[in-house]
Amino acid sequence: MGFNWRYLVAIIGIAAVAAMALSKLSSIPPQPVSGPNFAFSKPSDQGTYVVAMEPETTPVKQGELHSWIVTVKTPDGKPVENAKITVTGSMPAHGHGLPTSPEVTDHLGEGRYRVEGVKFSMTGLWELKFAISAPQGDDQAVFSLML
Repeated sequence: MGFNWRYLVAIIGIAAVAAMALSKLSSIPPQPVSGPNFAFSKPSDQGTYVVAMEPETTPVKQGELHSWIVTVKTPDGKPVENAKITVTGSMPAHGHGLPTSPEVTDHLGEGRYRVEGVKFSMTGLWELKFAISAPQGDDQAVFSLML
């Protein structure tokens, strides 16, 4: 029983194909991983406004009512006064909204608005959406937060 050259040639061929495949894979740049953006200040969806939000008190706890301050400015930094802001919230992974109906209760000036009645019924990923209507146009900003 002698040495079988066919097996050696087959092994070398398979190794060459594997090496080429690995070199192709290593040349593919890594792709960004998309996920929630947890920033509390961002441009609105169409870029009409820059919107920021912050809780009036911290820490934000599950099961308690919270008030938030929402600040709306133009992209060049001018406060947006007398805007109509509608607030909704949801827990995307669970397919349900907030257990409350938050609303703007006070215009504090300098583009700042108090939102009251925010309550998170459970821990997890939540989204708060602020639909803004003002002379500059209608737009919205959606914020993600982990409770």
